[in-house]
Amino acid sequence: MKGRRTLLALVEVAAWWVPLAALWLVLISGVDPLELAVGAGASALTAFVARGARRAVSGR
Repeated sequence: MKGRRTLLALVEVAAWWVPLAALWLVLISGVDPLELAVGAGASALTAFVARGARRAVSGR
């Protein structure tokens, strides 16, 4: 059961990360490796924060 919960958490974070990373790519002016790394990191951090906020609001 714990493995399933972990898998669902990873899927939720990935579901947040993909659109956030895509938004980052749309908003930057030039695509270079440093920009991609910063965007991936910022999107990952924001995805974890969004998951935490959703859990705090829903009480799960």
